[in-house]
Amino acid sequence: LHSPFIVTVHDLIRSRFSFSKETLSERILLKLDKHYIKRASHIIAVSQNTRKDLIKYLKIPDGKMSVIYNGINHSIFKPYDVRILDKPYILYIGSERPRKNLGRLFEAFAKLKGEFPELKLVKVGVFGRSEGYRRNVMRKLASLGITQDVFFVALVSELDLAHYYSSASLLAYPSLYEGFGLPPLEAMACGCPVVTSNTSSMPEVVGKAGIMVDPYDTDSLAQAMRRVLTDDKLREDMVGKGLEQAKRFSWEETARKTQEVYNKVAERRANSGL
Repeated sequence: LHSPFIVTVHDLIRSRFSFSKETLSERILLKLDKHYIKRASHIIAVSQNTRKDLIKYLKIPDGKMSVIYNGINHSIFKPYDVRILDKPYILYIGSERPRKNLGRLFEAFAKLKGEFPELKLVKVGVFGRSEGYRRNVMRKLASLGITQDVFFVALVSELDLAHYYSSASLLAYPSLYEGFGLPPLEAMACGCPVVTSNTSSMPEVVGKAGIMVDPYDTDSLAQAMRRVLTDDKLREDMVGKGLEQAKRFSWEETARKTQEVYNKVAERRANSGL
């Protein structure tokens, strides 16, 4: 490419977590990704965490980057008075890739079942890159004796997703790494309390509105979920703070800031006489 160009980088997952059975074409595409990120006139990172990863793994100069957060559609992601199940449930949104940390979530959920016999876990989303992920998940559920308590839902519309958030007791999102992490933001906008990781971009997204735990500590994850399930005052406080935190993120603001970056890069090129 001879013309100036801007790249938006969502994450550096491939630099942090290798794919299973990575093909030759995928390895080539990853190299091309890195090559053009380094050649870009400017880079937009969707979080401070992604910005730091670009500096650490690709040695991108800090002055060449801007951080512009993702947004959500507030006309869809808002509280709804709906009931998806006739029993309380913990919600998880996403794939079953290893970095999503589902194994520890299942272990934490199993710890709660004795205290909350009617509690269910609803997992929304495809299994991910490999069918082996689903096989591993089913083996894990069987070993914990909770196969009948975990419901799998495939891809749904954004409106249906908002209904799942609105009806859930809480969102559990113990991912080991995210470039941004839309589910916690969507959940907060729908009035759903969030329990998530204290790693990568999660603190930026959740702020002080959710409970963040060490994603490697199953006991801490179970305890955080138990607190939300049993403490009505805490839950009410989390819902209120979550709704306020979610207001900080919108696609309109993302678009405005993105346009500003493009205008600055174009102006700089014009002033250079190129």
